[in-house]
Amino acid sequence: MRKQFAAGNWKMNGTYQQAEILLDDVLKSEVNLSYGSEVIFAVPYPYLIMANSEVADEPNYWVAAQNCHHKKSGAFTGEVSAEMLKSIGIKYCIICHSERREYFAETNQLLSEKINICLENEIDPIFCCGESLTIREAGSQNNFVETQLAESLFHLNASQLGKIVIAYEPIWAIGTGKTASTQQAQDMHAHIRSVLAKQYSQEVADDITILYGGSVKASNARELFASQDVDGGLVGGASLNAKEFVEIIKALK
Repeated sequence: MRKQFAAGNWKMNGTYQQAEILLDDVLKSEVNLSYGSEVIFAVPYPYLIMANSEVADEPNYWVAAQNCHHKKSGAFTGEVSAEMLKSIGIKYCIICHSERREYFAETNQLLSEKINICLENEIDPIFCCGESLTIREAGSQNNFVETQLAESLFHLNASQLGKIVIAYEPIWAIGTGKTASTQQAQDMHAHIRSVLAKQYSQEVADDITILYGGSVKASNARELFASQDVDGGLVGGASLNAKEFVEIIKALK
């Protein structure tokens, strides 16, 4: 049985004091997680140690970094290495969020190096993939996402791939006025799983957690998560509202 996740990506939001309150408000809700479900808080770097301490005694609650550098160490002022993250007990790291691809020009080849450095440091990557509006309108989204997977992940063996969490982000449905339907989300998740099955095996593909990252909210989470191949969500803005995020956690199967 593959895992399910409610992963909140806070991005560059909130003061330290606001972060403490948000974490406390979510944790005190005491949601009874179903078997195989996990909750992740991807907080800004300055809050990692505090957040990790807050969830230390909470079963199946974890903290993730929002990014890491692709090199082990060196003269990279302002960057954070996977080794540093490991040293403070971080279990997950988001790799190649669509904003990183767009604003920082991260390529599939660079991202494969980030995947490697995370795995070397026993950090499970949350690998993001997804297409723009132009690609969706051209009907080439399946090939585009398959290329992202192939160029960033297919150098891994089956055991290494099993440590990856995949998050599908339909970039075209975020801030464009267009809406991705539940069926569109399910279709792409099923396609991703079929690509993995072709490259590895159906058994390997069936065990991979695939999250949906297209404006998940309390109002649509239950319907989305009920889809056969949707294993939870990578949540942006809604994760900054404790009440909203708790409802999304409750929507896990």
